[in-house]
Amino acid sequence: VQLQASGGGLVRPGESLRLSCVASGFTLEYYALGWFRRAPGKEREGVGCIGRADNIPTVSDSVKGRFTASRDSNTNTAYLQMNSLKPEDTAVYYCATTYPYPMNSCVKDLEVWGQGTQVTVSS
Repeated sequence: VQLQASGGGLVRPGESLRLSCVASGFTLEYYALGWFRRAPGKEREGVGCIGRADNIPTVSDSVKGRFTASRDSNTNTAYLQMNSLKPEDTAVYYCATTYPYPMNSCVKDLEVWGQGTQVTVSS
């Protein structure tokens, strides 16, 4: 059971990135999947969450209107589409799942974490 995050990189302000989180060893849609980030010197921040099954994805107020969370059940992969990136979005981004708990929120029981992918927004 693991998550593999990828897609980070160095971009300029206003550009876009799409992060991927591939799940293996379990079926992603049966559990909640959250996106988090940690910027240097700051606490970890929740960015987005997708509950199990048909639960509607949500994102935090700090990225609302710019980031979109989604999931592809066919490929067992979650995505975080990040548009209009700002320097303050610079952080290491992680995905995490509530496997083996079939939750609809990402507040707790995040038992499995991906390795993190660096996003740097700079001119």
